[in-house]
Amino acid sequence: MTPTDVPVSQSDYDIEFFWDPVCPFAWITSRWVAKVAAQREYNVDWRFISLRLLNKDKDYATEFPPEYEFGHTAGLRMLRVAAAVRNDLGREPMGALVAAYGESYWDQPEGTSAHKRLSTPDHAAEVLTAAGLSTDYTDALDNTEWDTLLNGETELALSRTGRDVGTPIVTFQPPDGLSFFGPVISRVPDDDQAVELWDAVTTLASFPGFAEMKRSMREIPQLSVLGGITDAPAQEDWTGGHRRGHLASDQAAADE
Repeated sequence: MTPTDVPVSQSDYDIEFFWDPVCPFAWITSRWVAKVAAQREYNVDWRFISLRLLNKDKDYATEFPPEYEFGHTAGLRMLRVAAAVRNDLGREPMGALVAAYGESYWDQPEGTSAHKRLSTPDHAAEVLTAAGLSTDYTDALDNTEWDTLLNGETELALSRTGRDVGTPIVTFQPPDGLSFFGPVISRVPDDDQAVELWDAVTTLASFPGFAEMKRSMREIPQLSVLGGITDAPAQEDWTGGHRRGHLASDQAAADE
């Protein structure tokens, strides 16, 4: 398969969601956006942003927790598969593929070996089957020819928000409508809360002078694979998209 990816008119979609499959917050936010889209009858274009390509110039050994390089690379591998699917079949299968990958990992019970299998051929084949797609697309996992397209979409997302962000990135009424990073939420809201949150976020983002609202204290992402949803989740102080104290440099400083 040769990357050709036919451009699509943004007028066909109300929302563009730039997705990396291994980001827990992208998964949670994607489920929120799916709820909003169902209630508001929005069409969502599930697009690509690669944390591995975004951070290609960083030193993973010192700037990220130990498991991040494996995870980000797994995300890139699955995005190649998604790009190959979109290249052949268009945008329509992307929603099912996003859901199938997330359910295959984030919805699994805590303590499983799901993380070790991320984006292996067997795992990718399971995801494709769950999404109703051919397992032949696992051939794209190691095909770096797709990285040019993925890097281009990553750069497109960053051109709309600025570079000091991560995943997910959302554009409402693309290509010139509201674009923002996040929101970073740690649990999927119920249907009523989903619409209320959407209206609040888009109202805030529509103010011309608005740039950022942030707090680093947050609850542990409420996902099955991380322990499930609780009524009183633990609060943690996060920095740079990861738990504070989980860098190798943090550990070294603590040992001094």
